[in-house]
Amino acid sequence: MTTRHIIAFGGAGLGATEGRRPLLSHVLDLTGRDEPRICYVGTAMGDLPLPPMQFYDISREVRCRPSHLALFPMPNVADVRDFLLSQDVVYVGGGSVANLLAVWRVHGLDAILREAWEAGVVLCGTSAGSLCWFEGGTTDSFGPTLQLVTGGLGLIPASNTPHYDSEPERRPLYQSLVASGALSAGWAADDHVGLHFVDDAFHEAVAARPEGRAWRVERNAAGDGAVESEIVPRLL
Repeated sequence: MTTRHIIAFGGAGLGATEGRRPLLSHVLDLTGRDEPRICYVGTAMGDLPLPPMQFYDISREVRCRPSHLALFPMPNVADVRDFLLSQDVVYVGGGSVANLLAVWRVHGLDAILREAWEAGVVLCGTSAGSLCWFEGGTTDSFGPTLQLVTGGLGLIPASNTPHYDSEPERRPLYQSLVASGALSAGWAADDHVGLHFVDDAFHEAVAARPEGRAWRVERNAAGDGAVESEIVPRLL
């Protein structure tokens, strides 16, 4: 049976210099290929030109064959399904996870990415590109005040929040949503920390900085609050 990998980064993605190479190298190593094919998907930023440019610039630091998928104003490849299934890694950038999910569903990427995952393509991403693989989480997609988002792809049957250490509002909101049952139990990650899932089960946390942490957040036994368990990542 094909092993399925998802690596969800807590934040500080391609635009940040600190930590990007160790995390990207880790993802590429999971493919077992000398020169993996990696596709950047920037839907969450409306396919703005800068993020793909940053991606191509960073890809020069590692051994890989980079490409990107754009959906605005139309797909930049003739067959989106064939293109994504030909990749070894799909990297999803940050931005609006609510808009990303809506656009993906119009183009059928929800089904295509599930198929790619089941075929062994490594899926990863940061911020919105982390949230999208889960059932739901916390987002600023709807404005500067963080809110609940649901309707994620659900490849990981849990909730998620990124930026756990860099955005002070994330932690209390996520815990309150899990405590109330609005979100299922799940996983949070600091910036420069990756949550690695094998098949749909948590495998390990990895980090590009020693102080970074991951967290398991669950409803407490009394059902009136949340309990948070710290996970010390493996430093890359």
